[in-house]
Amino acid sequence: MEKPKINIPKSLTENILAPQEEMLDTLHKKRKVSIGIPKENAFPENRIALTPASVKTLVRAGHHIIVEKEAGERSNFSDYDYSEAGAEIAYSQEQVFKANVILKVAPPTLEEIDLGHPGQILISPIHLPQMQEEYLYRLKNKRITALAMEYMKDNSGIFPFVRMMSEIAGIGAMQIAAELLSSTSGGRGVLLGGISGVPPAKVIILGSGVVAEVAARVALGYGAEVRIFDNSIRKLMRLQSDLGVRLYTGTFNTPEMEQELRTADVAIGAIHAESGRTPCIVGEDLVKSMKPGAVIIDVSIDQGGCFGTSRITTHHNPTFRKYDVIHYCVPNIVSRFPGTGSTAISNVLTPFFLSAGGTDGIEALIRNSNGFRNGVYMYKGCLTNKYMSERFGLKYTDIELLMMTDL
Repeated sequence: MEKPKINIPKSLTENILAPQEEMLDTLHKKRKVSIGIPKENAFPENRIALTPASVKTLVRAGHHIIVEKEAGERSNFSDYDYSEAGAEIAYSQEQVFKANVILKVAPPTLEEIDLGHPGQILISPIHLPQMQEEYLYRLKNKRITALAMEYMKDNSGIFPFVRMMSEIAGIGAMQIAAELLSSTSGGRGVLLGGISGVPPAKVIILGSGVVAEVAARVALGYGAEVRIFDNSIRKLMRLQSDLGVRLYTGTFNTPEMEQELRTADVAIGAIHAESGRTPCIVGEDLVKSMKPGAVIIDVSIDQGGCFGTSRITTHHNPTFRKYDVIHYCVPNIVSRFPGTGSTAISNVLTPFFLSAGGTDGIEALIRNSNGFRNGVYMYKGCLTNKYMSERFGLKYTDIELLMMTDL
């Protein structure tokens, strides 16, 4: 018996053979973004912005990663590791700077800015004390969109780069302080933690953020005597609660703070400014009155420092003495631990690129994410950071106005 035929509507079959591959390929190319990672040469920096594991993830998402030769060596990542992860190994900076997006873990040099092109997106830290007016002029002339890592926020309003780097800096600061207190480093020859019958070292921490919390936790672990000062009582209460111990706390610029600094063995500057320069809390006269051989670790130096005697130093020559007080003022203290630091930066950057998709997606992320937009200080040639505008006497344009005008 003949089987009955089923009539299928023509609307369901007329496009069945229409090729779809071209459309899918076009969409894929639209989302693709090239990310350039140059080798850090001009600044004593050992970290790299993306690890091979993150590169592999982004390449699978369709992005093109260009890594300059030997860029990851000081973080113990080889060119072979990046090549196996799917990155292109470039043998010149010119090749790297052809990318749509440039990732750096140190501020770009003037020569590197000149290698950029209009419409390029630059994501890097900035060191305000070393910033020059010419730096901003060249970004402006190139019509580059530049974001400062330390000013970018996540959805919860936290500075993710600052938090991750602060955790490392807090631990590292106390390790460095312990080294500098030894007589072989010119210090007072005392241990951070006391022993039976011998009192511990006194550690003064200025600030109550992540650096302060982690540094205090490490100092307490050593057995040191810890004092913490900040003008935010709410932050001091939170810190006491998080540490789970009762600490001596106080506010800035009080007789109590001055007296504690005069008798301190270690003073840690751990103040972070949301924009602009860190306020100078400790004047030169107060530093002059500190104990001979005492140690100052100014973690805030990348934003100008909170001690009146601080000046930028490097990993090659990290300390100097003033009024017989040892100063450690290296702005990229985290670079002492490049393996941990590189992985931390990579962990924060990778989700941004995965959520943004391509270059158009990064532009959309700037427009739609208040936290990500907070990192923008130059948008297509317009200076959007008010502090930099006032410092250098340059025209300032509100980033919110630029978003409304859809430039």
